[in-house]
Amino acid sequence: MALAGQGVLAIWNGIAPDAEADFVAWHVREHIPERVAVPGFLRARRYVAVAGTPKYFNFYETESPDTLASPAYLERLDAPSDWTKRVVRHFRDTSRTVCSVAVSLGMGDGAFIGTVRLNSRPGARDIAGQVTTSVTQPALAETGIVALHLLEGRADATQSAEKALRDRPDQTAAWILLIEATDREPLDRVFAGPLSRAALAATGVDHGDDDRGIYRLQYALSRDQLPRSTLDHST
Repeated sequence: MALAGQGVLAIWNGIAPDAEADFVAWHVREHIPERVAVPGFLRARRYVAVAGTPKYFNFYETESPDTLASPAYLERLDAPSDWTKRVVRHFRDTSRTVCSVAVSLGMGDGAFIGTVRLNSRPGARDIAGQVTTSVTQPALAETGIVALHLLEGRADATQSAEKALRDRPDQTAAWILLIEATDREPLDRVFAGPLSRAALAATGVDHGDDDRGIYRLQYALSRDQLPRSTLDHST
């Protein structure tokens, strides 16, 4: 499959304007390397919006969803650095969902990604199967679409010192659809066609007006790119 593992932590966030430069530096220099060093984390990517909100989207690929409840990860959440404490207080409109990978198709990574946060309607059945048949295959047939992933949100009752720093409880999604593309135009086409609101509603899922966006890749880091000394320190 196109994703590196069976688990994903998907996060959207805005940031207060006067803290944005600090956020961008912290995320690349400290936060993402720190997270990817946690055992079971495989890769991280951060994107910036070209259409939609919040401004930033990032996700972490993990060996399994259980990685995101592991003692090593929870210990890190409960011991935020001083830089983390300073930055996270300025997060806005944060959506954070622990996910299992239901479907991951395609090959390679795209420079742009379309995101849709979905909610199941009561009584909906076999969401993954219906989305794959009705939505995923037609979208992948579009020139410029390189991968598509359907993620199922999982309950996350964990509390942590880092969560407490944010201005309000995190939003979550029942399902998340990620569509990777070589450029923005293929995403505009699939959002108007196989991933239109009507097409998704026919599969038994709904989403709000603010729950879809198009983002451009800014930074990516995989575990095998970390210095050996960083990995030794994390285990």
